[in-house]
Amino acid sequence: MDISSIGYATLAAILAPAFLLLVVYIRGILYRRKAAVANLDHVRLEGRTVIITGASAGIGKETARDLVRKGARVILGCRNIPKATRVAEDIRNTTGNNDVHVKQVDTSSLASVRKFANEILAEEKRIDVLILNAGIAGLDKRILTDDGLEYTMATNHFGHFLLTNILLGLVKKSRPSRIVVVASTALNSTLNVDNLNFEKGGFQSFRSYVQSKSCNVLFTRRLADLTRDEGVVVNCLDPGFVHTEIFDKSGGFMTEVQGAQTVVYVAASEEGGTTTGKYFEECKVSSTADALLNNEELAKQVWEASERLVGLQPDEKHY
Repeated sequence: MDISSIGYATLAAILAPAFLLLVVYIRGILYRRKAAVANLDHVRLEGRTVIITGASAGIGKETARDLVRKGARVILGCRNIPKATRVAEDIRNTTGNNDVHVKQVDTSSLASVRKFANEILAEEKRIDVLILNAGIAGLDKRILTDDGLEYTMATNHFGHFLLTNILLGLVKKSRPSRIVVVASTALNSTLNVDNLNFEKGGFQSFRSYVQSKSCNVLFTRRLADLTRDEGVVVNCLDPGFVHTEIFDKSGGFMTEVQGAQTVVYVAASEEGGTTTGKYFEECKVSSTADALLNNEELAKQVWEASERLVGLQPDEKHY
């Protein structure tokens, strides 16, 4: 590439994803050196119902195991039922708690999300903790789902946005309750709300991942505002750079158990139940995502765009 033949803005656009990935990589090394521990062995969760998406592997699996060990009733919302069934059996065997259940949901499919959510509403009496964990890394090329959504954005953001809205009424009835959003440290404080599916161009693999995780944080801010003083807390977190199936070839710097620690902390600690609209890393509130969390207007815009893009119906709104 002849650098002299392109503008600085174009060059910056090309190099920015690689630079951000380098930052995440370095943070992963530092994170491993001081991986936090939730230290919640004293916490018991009998009588609590927890839903975790993407719980058949990695962070979701180990989060489920920890919460089941604490006595919670846990529903694993997973795309691959045979795999999730094996994981559920393993969790039962290692914890001695048989209250582990598997239901199918593919967060990239709005139809699947609606089916899963409506089954939960028909069968469950309460949701004490909803953990939005399912996710994928950015794909190599722009692929649209059957709903016309970019696949990474659908899986990581739009599906969870729809799921939470449909279940929010039951979450409110179960108060005090929590919504935990697994985000990332790979964030971008500026994004084009009119190009969430990259239909106007600009698609890159890592950029789609960063955009989806940035939307997770903005979603947290807006939902925390909408549920304030209603007995529901909403927080997001960075689990750290973990070697899971999402980054299967990247060589992570933390074990899955280590990566689950901050998720468990936000889902089960006293601080996680009294704080809302915050971003956690290393089992404590962090300022890393403040540029997004403090942008009320952008959070509103992403929420409104997401409502439109998932076709949120009047009976699916509970705020």
